Amino acid sequence: MSFEQLVKESFSQLSSGQKKVATFLLDNVEKVVFYTAVQIGREAEVSETTVIRFAYALGFKGFSEMQAAIQQYVLENSTSRFIEDAQNHDEESNIFARVLERDIANLRQTHHQLNYQDVWKAVDWLMQADQVLIVGYRASYAAAHWFHFMLSMIRQHVSIVPLSSEIEERIISLTEKSVVVVISFPRYSKETIEITEACKKMGARIIAATDRALSPVSRLSDLSFITDINNVSGHYSNASVINLLNLLLAGIEEKYSDQTKDRIKKVEALYSQWDIFEE
Repeated sequence: MSFEQLVKESFSQLSSGQKKVATFLLDNVEKVVFYTAVQIGREAEVSETTVIRFAYALGFKGFSEMQAAIQQYVLENSTSRFIEDAQNHDEESNIFARVLERDIANLRQTHHQLNYQDVWKAVDWLMQADQVLIVGYRASYAAAHWFHFMLSMIRQHVSIVPLSSEIEERIISLTEKSVVVVISFPRYSKETIEITEACKKMGARIIAATDRALSPVSRLSDLSFITDINNVSGHYSNASVINLLNLLLAGIEEKYSDQTKDRIKKVEALYSQWDIFEE
C-alpha cells in the first residue's frame, strides 16, 4: 500500500490535529521529503508531538519510519514527471529539475552501494555506547545538528561538538565504549579532522558520513558510510546526507523500539506538562 493510500484509509479515524498533518503531507508530499517533525508541525500548524502521534496512528514505529515511506513514495512516483518537466520547460526552469534529479540519483546510488550489515552494526554501536558525540562543521553542521536533535529524542547522553569552546571537555570524557559520529563533506574542515583524530586517540569508535572512501575522516573511521552531495546548482545539498543518517534512526526504532518508545513518551509528557506547543 502506498503512503497516499495509507493516509486516505486512515483519515476518518484521525484526530483533528492529525487530519491537519495528513492534509498538509498529501498536499506537499514532495516538499516534505526531508522535513523534520518540527518543520512539518510548524507548517501544518500543529505540534511536533501531533506529527509523531500521526506516524503512530498510521501504524509506523516512529517518525523516521514514516519519513522513509514518504521518501520511497516520492522516488517511485516522481522521477518520470521530473524528467518530463525538464524536457518541456525552458532553460531557466530546467535548473530546478536538474537539482531534484541529482538528489534522487544520489539517493539511488547510496542505496545501491550501502552495506546494510554495517548499518545494523552502527545501530548497535549507537544504542550500546555510554555516550555519543556528533561532529560536523561548516556545511556539515546542519546535518550534524539535525542528527543530534533526533538521536537525543531516542537515547540519553548525546552531545554535539559546539562551534566554539568546550571542545576539549567533550573529547576528554570519551571512553572505549563511546561512539563519535563525524559528518564531513568537501571542502573538508581541518577542525573536523583534528577532532576526529583526538577522539580516536581516546579509544572511541568512529562512524563517518562522507563522500569518498578515502576522504580524511573515512580513513580514520571504524565504519564509513558514503554518499554524494548535489553540486548541480553550485551549492551544497544535504538531502542525501540527511537520508543516510535517517537510515540509522530507522534502524534504531526498528531494533530498539521498546527503549525508544519509552523515552519518546517521557519527552512527550514533558512537552504536555510545559505546554511547549500550540495545536
